[in-house]
Amino acid sequence: MAILVLVGLASMIGWWILRGGHAGRLLEVEHAASQTLRFEVDINEAQWPELVLLPGIGETLAKRIVESRRTLGPFRDHDDLRRVRGIGPKTLEGMRPYLRAMPGQSALAGSTP
Repeated sequence: MAILVLVGLASMIGWWILRGGHAGRLLEVEHAASQTLRFEVDINEAQWPELVLLPGIGETLAKRIVESRRTLGPFRDHDDLRRVRGIGPKTLEGMRPYLRAMPGQSALAGSTP
């Protein structure tokens, strides 16, 4: 039994040396290629926690969007977001690429109607 343990230990040491363990190169980690994550938000369905993910939209503005939708009805198009206090042309253009296309608009999100 002792001989088997010694042979196993010698094999492990040999493997460790061959793999570069003595030089600190034992672990070789392959890096995955970076990926771009794309998301789109439906402004007539999203709740405020989802809207906060949009650039330039904080919690207060996101809650205003939801409240405007609740009181005045659904948004007809992306430009209709301008009815919400705090959303100007610059804010709208910053979030437009992340808005899901609406019926009657181009099939691609972020496109200008």
